[in-house]
Amino acid sequence: MKVLVGYATGEGQTRKIARRIADLVADRGRAVELLALDDAEHIALQRFDRVILAASIHAGHYQKALSDFAGRHSDGLNDMPTLFLSVSLSAAGHEAEDWRGLQHVLEDLEAATGWAPGRTEQIAGAYRPAEYDLFRRFIMRRIIADKDPDADLDNGKEYTDWEALDRLIEHWIDG
Repeated sequence: MKVLVGYATGEGQTRKIARRIADLVADRGRAVELLALDDAEHIALQRFDRVILAASIHAGHYQKALSDFAGRHSDGLNDMPTLFLSVSLSAAGHEAEDWRGLQHVLEDLEAATGWAPGRTEQIAGAYRPAEYDLFRRFIMRRIIADKDPDADLDNGKEYTDWEALDRLIEHWIDG
């Protein structure tokens, strides 16, 4: 079995997640290709048996690299097992309104690209103030202060549940 792990990232957490997934897939004896979706214009999907795509949400949208890739390859993606990992800080919380918002962003992606992921999982991202411009840092500090009142707003924090992610990938690859 050969697995494509493609990703689009803003500040790097989704790339870190994708690298971990690629390592885990390889450790399970499967062939794997890790690819930034910005560099995936001419990839031949028929070389793969399964595809895992990961992208983060910023300002209510996924990266253009994901939507471009999914739009170009929607037929191929819809014909094979796919897992989509939607990475955001909203996924770290338990508020119903945030989860409805995540579902709306996913529905917009599906409508725009024609790709309906076989399985989608919401994955908590990271707060990385050193990576943000002044405006984003201001907005993100307000969001984190509201969602995680004990957070140190001057230092980054990973919210990704690595053990849960490992279990998800192991189950999906072996399933």
